[in-house]
Amino acid sequence: MDLVVEPVNATRWEDLADLFGPNGTYRGCWCQTWRLTSKEFTANGNAGNRAALESLVKSGQQVGLIGYADGKPATWCSVAPRPTFPKVIRSTTIAPPDPEDDSVWSIVCFFVRAGFRRKGLLDPMLAAAVEAARKGGARAIEGYPVDTEGGSKPGALYTGTIELYVRNGFTEVVRPSSGRRVVMRRELD
Repeated sequence: MDLVVEPVNATRWEDLADLFGPNGTYRGCWCQTWRLTSKEFTANGNAGNRAALESLVKSGQQVGLIGYADGKPATWCSVAPRPTFPKVIRSTTIAPPDPEDDSVWSIVCFFVRAGFRRKGLLDPMLAAAVEAARKGGARAIEGYPVDTEGGSKPGALYTGTIELYVRNGFTEVVRPSSGRRVVMRRELD
């Protein structure tokens, strides 16, 4: 299946909203989980989180990529400079040693629309995220996938899997003792 990947911007907002559906992917997230505190996220609710993402998109900030398959919005990857995601920086398990370094970009979320799942769309999305980071001046890009050894809950897979990252040239740099989420990094030239 051919995939055309584009950066999300104001002209693509409606496509992103269509892809996310009325619930904003999972539980009204609207890709705000890593951008807000838990308290802010809960207080916002579905409508507030949608408004927050729409505001970011329409402001022109780098928020992520949308993939079109068969001419339809099919997949999403949230990728931007790491300081965009305060929850990554505040994390006690995956916190980077250089939290304010905006030359490191983060990938915090993937979403694939029902009907397009299990069709190999995540590899080209991850490759496009790497290229977006490179074009954006990043020196490195990180992801925080789940170690699926021993099984994993489907909801936890929104950050991808270790296998996905390894296939795309990333290496494990941190394996926190507290859980299955690890830090994978790829240096960019």
